[in-house]
Amino acid sequence: MKMRLFCKKKGEIEIIKFLKNILGFKPKNVDIYKMAFIHSSASSKDAVGKRINNERLEYLGDAVLSAVIADYLFKKFPLYDEGKLTEMRSKLVCRNHLNKLSQKMGLPDFIVIESKSNPKFITGNVFEALIGALYLDVGYDKTKDIIINKLLLTFVDLDAVLQDERNYKSKLINWAQRKRYKIRFENSASGNLKGKKIFTSRCYLNDKFIAEAEGFTIKEADQTAAEQAYNKIHNIKDNG
Repeated sequence: MKMRLFCKKKGEIEIIKFLKNILGFKPKNVDIYKMAFIHSSASSKDAVGKRINNERLEYLGDAVLSAVIADYLFKKFPLYDEGKLTEMRSKLVCRNHLNKLSQKMGLPDFIVIESKSNPKFITGNVFEALIGALYLDVGYDKTKDIIINKLLLTFVDLDAVLQDERNYKSKLINWAQRKRYKIRFENSASGNLKGKKIFTSRCYLNDKFIAEAEGFTIKEADQTAAEQAYNKIHNIKDNG
């Protein structure tokens, strides 16, 4: 991957244009965003000897991003318990996913880094530093709005990330077919939550009840029930 250092004048124009394009507004404090792109390998020092790089912004952005994603998932999935929400948040903020997100956004083109350093493993850190800079520039509420409505909706296939390419219903059915077992799901509408109908899925293995889950769609309920059943079956197998 090709990296380049900022040309002071040209770089500032480019970064303002870039940030306006991905964030939807012209930044107030351009210098703080510039710092977000400076890797520690390319650190310099200010007049009082303080190192100038993105490490502190990365720390701040990590905390802000985690809080925003936690709040978003808490409200979007009211039927999920703490364990499921934690798992989903981990998928969205893990280093591998943030690295890929940074690539899609084009952040690597603006990273200030020594040529001997490997940018492959730091692009996610730069994304977190960018969130830290955004928070300092416009505050939490606007940062939250931009993360959810600009960055996630534009650059992230949320369903794909949260499913993590795992279709538990298919995995469960395929496993049962190999073992010559019978899997079936029974669905029912079980009321409503804030005006939304809730569906219940009950999963049976050889006509023996094994798992139950709820969702706002039959598909969601089936997938969650299948995940619980699949994990339960394999835990039993591992312990047996």
